[in-house]
Formats: sequence, structure tokens, C-alpha cells
Amino acid sequence: MISDEPIGIIELGNVKIKCIIFKLNNDNNFEILSASLTNSEGIHNGVVVNPIKASKVIRSCISKAEKQAEVSIKKINVILEQPELLCTKLSRDRKINGSKIQKEDIEFLLTDAKKQVTLNDSKQLIIHIFNHNYIVDGKTFLEEPINVYADYLSHEMTFITMPKNNIKNINQVFFDCDIEVGRYISCTFAVATYLLNINELKFGSTLIDIGFEKTSFGVFKNLALIHSATLPIGVNHIVKDFSKVCSLSPEESKSIINKFDFSFEKNNHLFDQNGHLKNSYFHDSNFRKISESLLLNILKARLNEIFGLIKKQIHFAGYDSPAGTNLYIVGGGSNLLNLDQYCSNFFGSDVKKIKKTIDTNSNYMLDENFDSCLGGINLIKDGWETEAIPENANQSNQKTSLLARIFGN
Repeated sequence: MISDEPIGIIELGNVKIKCIIFKLNNDNNFEILSASLTNSEGIHNGVVVNPIKASKVIRSCISKAEKQAEVSIKKINVILEQPELLCTKLSRDRKINGSKIQKEDIEFLLTDAKKQVTLNDSKQLIIHIFNHNYIVDGKTFLEEPINVYADYLSHEMTFITMPKNNIKNINQVFFDCDIEVGRYISCTFAVATYLLNINELKFGSTLIDIGFEKTSFGVFKNLALIHSATLPIGVNHIVKDFSKVCSLSPEESKSIINKFDFSFEKNNHLFDQNGHLKNSYFHDSNFRKISESLLLNILKARLNEIFGLIKKQIHFAGYDSPAGTNLYIVGGGSNLLNLDQYCSNFFGSDVKKIKKTIDTNSNYMLDENFDSCLGGINLIKDGWETEAIPENANQSNQKTSLLARIFGN
């Protein structure tokens, strides 16, 4: 990779499209050249639903960033998350018969696993492959056990895939903008590598990203994403629930939710002495008696649905309970007052809202909207040691694993 060549990265969000153009210096540090935000249209939960509108907003977002940076880019890396994302855990085995394990043995298992995943669902495209564990004669190795004498080798992997047609549609939108897609990156993966430290990713953490129309989460262990899923349910569904059940406008419902204390202890400002929603919150509709208990039931029903599904998925990932992993919430929904306390009560474990101070080595003041892009930058420039396909990773960087070098060639 040419160190002074401008590189683009873009996230396809429901509310905003975010783009960063950066360059790498000779010491492999990055410098932000520009950053832009555009209201999202034609894209819903990472899927193109209107190619014309999607092309327009993407072109606008990239053009703004190019103009600021005074550069032109021909290739861009895309960060996204889709409810149709599939996470497949797979283990492949090989007899070594007392010989030394060679890189060809690991290459064989990786290729065999990739072939099986592809054959099982030809309509899915592999986005990421993560090495979770190597089991050598019953012993766990976190790094490639090259030159270790063994009788038996087992390789545990996680495959992240997305529907090929969804990817084709995105490729076409960028092609219409005269931009080629470099690689696709899971938003959950990118955010986690930016916000969580090495120990949190190594010893076990779950990151829950609560968005506008979706909630994504990833379970991390041994520096690998071992399970991930995206639920097509977000904060806006609570707004819709309020609007439908209580006959409130979306704006009224949003105003109530934004002022709601999710510890359920300090909501006197919302309700009168009879326990009904105050008249001051009826801006677009006529006043009527809406009880506190009704609103609480609506909130809890939707939140319990979201977090209940996540709890099941955490169990599926191999944890008997969420308490076996550090739990963090991020995203726009995490800004709801004391939602972390509600999550802690639900999961029976300390759930923390996580936010990182932005340091981009530039004059651009970037907020948490760009967490995924900043995580993506680190993945592009350094690779990730447990990921098998960081295609654009700097080949000279020692952080890139043997698997990355094998699969990337």
C-alpha cells in the first residue's frame, strides 16, 4: 500500500451516511484528510431499497469528503450491518500422526471449511473469517501451532456472510458513482475493535449496538468475533409502539422516550398526580388519559423482546449466562437515560455504556457517529490477527496473522 495514497471508508447507516478519507504516513499512522455526513436515503438496515436515492446520497457524501480533502478516490471500503447477516461456527479436523504441524495443514483446514460454507449456501458471500481456536491433541492454542508435534489438529472458525444479491446491489450503487468497493467490513466488528481494548476482546465481551431501526451485537473472545447477529428492531420501534397504542404522533412519542428515565425511578416530570401523561406532551394530538403503567408496559415489552433475543444468542455462543462476558452498549439508543441500568437489571450483570475520546491526529472533531469508520481505518491499515481475510491489510505489518497471509494470497 502506498503510504501517501488517499483511502476512503464509508458506513451505510439508516440515519446517516458517514465517509472518511485518510492517508497513511511512513510510520503507518493515519491522518484524517476529511470527514462528511449525509442524511441516508434509499438504504435500510444496510440493504439498498432504492438504488437511485442511494446513489445520490452516497455520491453526495463522497463528493463532500473529496472536496474537503482536495483529492479524488476510485476505491472505497464499505462498513455495514444487515439483519440477513449469518454467523456460522465451524470446526475442521486433520490427522497429523506425530509429525510437525505445517502451514499447509492449516491452509487445508481453512480451505476445506470455506468450501463447505460456500457449498451449504451458495447465495451467501463470505465477508469475514475468524480463527477462534486451534485444538492440538486436546490442548487449546490461540496462535498458529506451527512446528508443534501432534497427532491431531482441530481448527475452530467463525464465518460472517451476507446475501450475494444484497452485495451486488451495493456494488452497483457504487459503480453508478464511479467508485469501486475495496472490501466489506462488519460494523459490529469495526466498532468493537475501536472501542474495546485488547483484554476485553481477548477474555470475553459482548458489544450491543442499539440503533434506530436495528440492534446489532457481537460476542468476542480470544480476539475473535465468535458470534454476531443483527435484529431488525431498534429505538424507532418503541416510538412506533407508543404512536400506535396511545394514538400519539411520532414526534410526541419521540419526545416522551427521550425524556424517560429507564431506571423507572425519576419520571415525575412526565406524569401528573393521578399517574397520567401530562398535558404538555400533547403537541399534535388531543389530550387524553394515558397512564404511566401503560407506557411502562409498552417500553418493557419491546425492550424485553430485544434483550431477550440477545440473551438467547449469547447462550448460543457458548456462555451459560451473560454474566460470563463483559457487556457494553453503544449506538444512538444507548444515549437513552439510564438504559444501561435497565440492561444491567435485565441481564443480571453490570452493563456499561462505552464511549471513547476521539483522537484522529487531525483537525477534524469527530463524534461517536464515526466510531465504526475509525475502527475500520485501523483494520484496513493493520489487519487483525485472528481474521483470515483482511484483503487490504498492510502486508508489512506484523499484526497480520498467518491465516491472513495464506487466505489473502
